[in-house]
Amino acid sequence: MDENMDRNQYRSSSSDDDKRGGSRNTKFRKRICKLCSEKASTLDYKKTDVLVKYVSNKGKILPRRLSGSCAKHQRVVAGAIKRARSVGFMPYSAR
Repeated sequence: MDENMDRNQYRSSSSDDDKRGGSRNTKFRKRICKLCSEKASTLDYKKTDVLVKYVSNKGKILPRRLSGSCAKHQRVVAGAIKRARSVGFMPYSAR
């Protein structure tokens, strides 16, 4: 019985959180959508300079968790990128 108690004491003294450099109870800062904060007018497929920021190096549309946009604007961005690709303003894939 005493041996088990000693083992548990060692485990509690060296926690995994100290090894990783942080605690699990930290609050994450909520990401704010760039398009919502700018209060920009409608995002258009002709604005390729803005749409390029939402496309990866391989030509894939970035997901919400990486782009930082809200669900509403992510749908608008995806539609605008697809429309710009079909018209010929943006490439389907990078070379």
